Amino acid sequence: MTEGLQVFAHNGPGYRPLVYGQDWMVALLNNEDIMDVGEAHDIERHLQTDEVFILLRGRAAFYLAVDYGPLQVLEMQPGVVYNVTRGTWHNLLATREAAFAIVERRDTDLTDTHIRPLSEQERQSMLEQLPAWLSAGGQEG
Repeated sequence: MTEGLQVFAHNGPGYRPLVYGQDWMVALLNNEDIMDVGEAHDIERHLQTDEVFILLRGRAAFYLAVDYGPLQVLEMQPGVVYNVTRGTWHNLLATREAAFAIVERRDTDLTDTHIRPLSEQERQSMLEQLPAWLSAGGQEG
């Protein structure tokens, strides 16, 4: 190892925190389990912190809502930094090969995650806004 440099990797499935600062952490999420439209039943938010996502590979889309406002679907682009601001309801849809870097407050999952089911109206809105790669027969990859 080079002095002054730490190197971390996560090539297995799922979510793994890798680097910890005093109040923050960086994790990698490898989507071996498809974040499928058929499994999109809930949405989450954090009231005390923002959460940063970077799509590293594959295809992905957020579904988001501010408070209980209209649900929006946003297709992600690789290498772009997406900061989900605190209080914003959010979740992901992605292809099997998708991978993400996530930067968040160190204790986000333990103390600051609220999860609720999508309403039928939100789910219908999500289905109407899906990118073509998701709406044309489901997932690729």
